Amino acid sequence: MHWPLRLQADASRVVVRPFHLPIDSKNGQKSRPRRIVEAVLEMDEQQAKRELSVVLKDFEARHWQTRSVFRTRYAQMAMALHLDDDEISDIKQQLIGAFFCNEYSYAAAAIMNPSIVRHPDQSGLSEGSSRIIMSVRTVGEGHISSIAFREGILSPGTRFELAPEPPFATAADSAKELGNGAIEVHRHRDSTLSGTVIFPLTSAQSKGLEDLRLVEFTHDDGTVEWLGTYTAYNGESIRSEMIRTRDFRSFTLAPMSGPAARNKGMALFPRKIGGQYVMVGRQDGENLFLIRSNKLDHWGEGELLMTPRYPWEMVQIGNCGSPIEVDEGWLLLTHGVGAMRKYSIGIVLLDKDDPSKVIKRLPVPLVSPADEDREGYVPNVVYTCGAMRHGDLLFMPYAVADSSVGFAFVPIKELIDAMV
Repeated sequence: MHWPLRLQADASRVVVRPFHLPIDSKNGQKSRPRRIVEAVLEMDEQQAKRELSVVLKDFEARHWQTRSVFRTRYAQMAMALHLDDDEISDIKQQLIGAFFCNEYSYAAAAIMNPSIVRHPDQSGLSEGSSRIIMSVRTVGEGHISSIAFREGILSPGTRFELAPEPPFATAADSAKELGNGAIEVHRHRDSTLSGTVIFPLTSAQSKGLEDLRLVEFTHDDGTVEWLGTYTAYNGESIRSEMIRTRDFRSFTLAPMSGPAARNKGMALFPRKIGGQYVMVGRQDGENLFLIRSNKLDHWGEGELLMTPRYPWEMVQIGNCGSPIEVDEGWLLLTHGVGAMRKYSIGIVLLDKDDPSKVIKRLPVPLVSPADEDREGYVPNVVYTCGAMRHGDLLFMPYAVADSSVGFAFVPIKELIDAMV
């Protein structure tokens, strides 16, 4: 059952980002940032005020707290260039900050590969309803991927509603280095989650944060944490990293280590099994493996779980998000690649106590590209990074041709009955 809502790439969704120029001088010449700052400082106060008013006329209505963003960026440049704040007026500080910012359309090229979890706040809802958080991979200028979020409500049955996006989007900031490549970022205290974007911040992530697979994880002590694996890409190499949050306001982004972490598409089970953390991943680019670990941040070699069986998945298989617990076992969404590099979504049932055992699998695709759903940024691809259980239904957001996001409801009993 396909919900009629479809999310599309949107060039109007913009945020202000730092515009980086090399700080160091070359060949004894003054660096460009130093030259720009000195030019602003040479202006008289009225000229600086006029220049800032031009910038604000162009951009203040397009962004949230624009002046504050400029001041924050000035503070970063002041530290890098050792500027004396006491000698520089607030007008000139804002203008300097503006020269080192740029507007970025984070979802202009594509929106894809959604994942979905329950919201930490389930208050005020009618029985049978759930508040949800959906992450999406958005692609903008330079084919750089970032993480955006949407909030919504699932009502009893097949009713679904997304909260409207705020007019302004803001980038998660206040990056704090934690050591070993990990960082902590914060959503602005006045920004909604639906208006928050997490951009690449480290050198390992510089070209993209790809395909976040979120899961609501319950620890042994009963506490809940939202975890997500994603791929960090720097233009040459990839590695698996993990995002962690308890409130979707503060996020830790940290690399994972071990042989399995060199690959893409890892998905974590929502609780320990047999006293260990468990992942599903594709270590050889072709088959699915089950990986166990005593630590969330280190993953060694796994055991072979599944190989391609049907023609629609003959080229390769992989997971499509974290396994979902049902009475009969674990439902694991998969993707299969067939002839003409056509991506389809499949599903299998794993044993609840020993998920290395495949009980049944669906012999035909659950969702497959067809008709208008074949066209887009990358044709002939449907893909998801996670679904969730909603009563006796599976609720699944999915990407179409890396260009839009659709939504489907699937009756769980009928789905399991169709497996062989």
